Amino acid sequence: MSIHVTKTSLDGVWVIEPEVFCDARGFFLESYNRREFAAQGITHEFVQDNHSRSAHKVLRGLHFQDMSAPQTKLVRCTVGRILDVAVDLRVGSPTFAQWVAVELSAENVKQLLVPVGFAHGFVVLSEVAEVQYKCDAYYAPASEGVVMWNDPDIGIRWPFDDPILSRRDQAGMSLKDYLARPRFFYAPEGENR
Repeated sequence: MSIHVTKTSLDGVWVIEPEVFCDARGFFLESYNRREFAAQGITHEFVQDNHSRSAHKVLRGLHFQDMSAPQTKLVRCTVGRILDVAVDLRVGSPTFAQWVAVELSAENVKQLLVPVGFAHGFVVLSEVAEVQYKCDAYYAPASEGVVMWNDPDIGIRWPFDDPILSRRDQAGMSLKDYLARPRFFYAPEGENR
């Protein structure tokens, strides 16, 4: 088995493509293999798996956990299609407030590694989508933050102007509010775990 890793324009955000074996019966792939990931420099110890199902135009995000419980995610879409987005929230980073978007689908089997210091969100492009992701830290509600999905200072080009949002995501903070709350700040390069 092997994986192909592509770096994005944001340091630490990687697109991962596993090797897929197809025949008349269907397909087989290893979505995660610790040795293969480590050989590519991805050494996170994942401790929690999450699974969501969402309808067309549902947007979840932009979520993050602060440095009291920092979290890396390895995201994949196993049913349908999503546009998956990572936003750099590392104050002082040369790419602060920049974002990258990748289509993840059951067909392309791509995964997105969203490291500590980034907000994450996705919107459903198909009739329904199921998203599964590994986390290297446990969910910690007291450490969680939400940045507005449509913050003009970030400027994500979403495919819909009227997505379906939860109350929590509707009440996300602006990037300016984020900058006014130092508890959310991420450590300089080399100090994150």
